[in-house]
Amino acid sequence: MSFQVPRSNGRAMRFDASLSIVNIVLLLIFFFLATGRLIAPADADLRPAETTELPLAALPDPILTMGADGDLALDGVPVAPELLAAALSELSDGARLHLLVDRDVPAERFVALIGRPALRDLDLQLVTLDRAPR
Repeated sequence: MSFQVPRSNGRAMRFDASLSIVNIVLLLIFFFLATGRLIAPADADLRPAETTELPLAALPDPILTMGADGDLALDGVPVAPELLAAALSELSDGARLHLLVDRDVPAERFVALIGRPALRDLDLQLVTLDRAPR
């Protein structure tokens, strides 16, 4: 956006307002960033609901769960790690298997689980539960 302002010598002087508009927008952004951090939430003691037990019917199917101690369960039925391949043999190649892993499982154990040959030809999808930090 530019304006022409006439001068006394007959030539028009051009005034560009885009720099002023950019400055105003930046000032507004800084203002909202600064004031947004100063305002405290209305109720700081409010805690969202937390799921402690989730019924298997609410989870996708088939689902392989891994507990904090490394125990495995396929659709709620405990599975010994050495029998995992046999338990998954009913699934066809490319079938989707959902994985629900406890948050306390070490990363090495999780990587070892998804690196098993029994899971190689399956489409793995990680299922997460949204929990607030304690």
